[in-house]
Amino acid sequence: MSEWFRVCAADEIDNEDLVRWDHEGRTFAVYHTEKGFFATDGLCTHEEAHLEDGIVLGTVIECPLHQGTFDICTGKALTAPAYDDLRTYPVKVEDGTVYIRI
Repeated sequence: MSEWFRVCAADEIDNEDLVRWDHEGRTFAVYHTEKGFFATDGLCTHEEAHLEDGIVLGTVIECPLHQGTFDICTGKALTAPAYDDLRTYPVKVEDGTVYIRI
């Protein structure tokens, strides 16, 4: 069963940026893009680098370790050396607060 968890206030994530959110031993990345808020696993699927140190370019996250890229909206791996997609999670914003469902 999935449930919604509070991540942060919406204004705590700048546009074209992300925050790391840890829950029960797992790391997530929550993004603010021009298309809205999105969430993925927080570790690159290639070498498990934390995406929080990566660069957000529109709706793409670039891993800080080897520069593999992923589509933030879908989790799809876009460039090598990343081949496995990121898992994505539903996000909602209510009363200025960002929530993730896991």
